[in-house]
Amino acid sequence: MAPITDHPLRYMLANELHARPFPTLTAPCRAAYLALKPSQQAANRDKEADLRHLLSLLDRFGAPHPQPDATHYFGHIGKYVLKWESHTEFVTYTIFGEGVADKPFEGSAFSFFPEDWLADAPGQRITSALIRVEIAATDEGIDEKASDWFVPESLAMSRVVDDAAIVATDFRIDSRGHLRMAVFVRPETGGRRIGRVVQRLCEIETYKTMAMLGLARAREMGPRLGELDDELSQLVAGMSHDDVRPAETLHRLLAMSAELEGLASRSSFRFGATTAYEAIVNQRVEVLREVRFKGRQTLAEFMMRRFDPAMRTVKSTERRMEGMAQRAMRAGDLLRTRVDVERSAENQALLASMDRRADLQLRLQQTVEGLSVVAISYYAVNLAVYLLTPVAEHLHWSKTALAAGATLPVLLAVWGMIRRIRKRLH
Repeated sequence: MAPITDHPLRYMLANELHARPFPTLTAPCRAAYLALKPSQQAANRDKEADLRHLLSLLDRFGAPHPQPDATHYFGHIGKYVLKWESHTEFVTYTIFGEGVADKPFEGSAFSFFPEDWLADAPGQRITSALIRVEIAATDEGIDEKASDWFVPESLAMSRVVDDAAIVATDFRIDSRGHLRMAVFVRPETGGRRIGRVVQRLCEIETYKTMAMLGLARAREMGPRLGELDDELSQLVAGMSHDDVRPAETLHRLLAMSAELEGLASRSSFRFGATTAYEAIVNQRVEVLREVRFKGRQTLAEFMMRRFDPAMRTVKSTERRMEGMAQRAMRAGDLLRTRVDVERSAENQALLASMDRRADLQLRLQQTVEGLSVVAISYYAVNLAVYLLTPVAEHLHWSKTALAAGATLPVLLAVWGMIRRIRKRLH
């Protein structure tokens, strides 16, 4: 019996679910995180350039290369471990190192990335972060460290994954250009769980930043949408006036609709991506299973106060643009209806004028027919008189009497003949 045939993508699809494992970390440790994104057309970027940039870093340390079409990499590079991932719009590099520096967040792990290599990156830094992982058997001293390392006003801090760790960050960029994140783990917390917590924090920061790009686009479009909204309102209000010029107004509406469609097409990907990134951020925060730590705001509360309003602004802008497009479409329909009504009135006047002309033409035709009866009768009488003259002379009738006697019969005969012809034509 012939073996069953596998779908050509079966193994690739199955392996994709296991292609990006979480790192296994041993506390204390540190991590440096970097996300790069091209400023334009990030989704359609040359991903081979991203891979070549990775290979240039691996070659500096003699590290093995990934597969030619790889979208992820995990391996030792020098005394560190490198995790690289390629996403739809960006690539990420994460460096993991053992131990922590005496001076918190001094950035030695990030210095692993050579400056000339960073300068040649096929993209721009969208975010970077330094993560410090310490062992904390008790809660003593954690609050003081967090208050010293982070801005108290923005500090978000909570117990996560059943008190396996305490995370703290203020989502602010420090003087070196990095965000700071601290993870205090219990001695019994396993390396995989630590790795998952660190990975979730990096994902929250990255997807939060990517989602905020939608806010920048919404703010950029805001002034023009306001101008279009005012113009549309004026056009709709003026449509009820008798002196409005429908053709000119319709032309302006069509131009406005075209511009709105252009704005929608240019922003549809960004707004759609923002919605997707927002969902990922909320999901990543949810899986941390946060519990409040000493009255501090949690990451979820920080997102609710700072992140959610930005996302609502994006959605509001998207709905406003869609609403304006629908208003312009409805106004165009109303204006076309008005034009159709005016044209119907003009057509009715034209038909009435045509009816009058047809009536006049019918009367003229009847007049011409009457005259034609007289003309034909005149010639027919002369012909009859000419034919009957010999008979009249034999009967001693005068020519005048013969013409008088023949006129009425000939006239009736001609009239009857014309009526039969008209009936046949109709």
